[in-house]
Amino acid sequence: MALLTRAEIEHMGFVSVGINVLISDKASIYNCSNITLGSNVRIDDFCVLSAGSGGIVVGNNVHIAVYASLIGAGKIILSDFCNISSRVSIYSSSDDYSGDAMTNPMVPAAYTNVAHADVFVGKHVIIGSGSVILPGVTLDIGVAIGALSLIRQDCKAFGIYAGVPAKLIKKRKRNLLELEKAFLLNASQ
Repeated sequence: MALLTRAEIEHMGFVSVGINVLISDKASIYNCSNITLGSNVRIDDFCVLSAGSGGIVVGNNVHIAVYASLIGAGKIILSDFCNISSRVSIYSSSDDYSGDAMTNPMVPAAYTNVAHADVFVGKHVIIGSGSVILPGVTLDIGVAIGALSLIRQDCKAFGIYAGVPAKLIKKRKRNLLELEKAFLLNASQ
């Protein structure tokens, strides 16, 4: 994977960028003036980050894998230690599918009924490949989402969710919290 240089990243106009930020030169990033990137962030090939007025905030130690997309006018927050697997789509805006309004961005807003709502992804969340996160969803700390899942409602801390629509499968172990402490202690030395 060919990476952008630090100078190229700084020239893009992000709100702020931490250290050790790795962005593929094949990623598409729009409205950088509404995007904040923490430290130790990797954004792989063919990802799309399209920030609307709410912006996108990416915490520290976050991986956004190939073909993932973060799109919409609402705010999208990826907290520290998140893992967004390949082909995950996170939407903070969605058309009205009911037929009461027209759809798509090529139709004037007077004829559409687009819903915008913030999406919050808590610390240590992992979202499995091909999953879709809809506007207004909160994934609390430690949530794990199985591959090919549709998330349209909030997911509670340290739950493992999967399916279409996703349902709680079982509780997730919390060992990773102790590993986080050890990692951060080691990193500060």
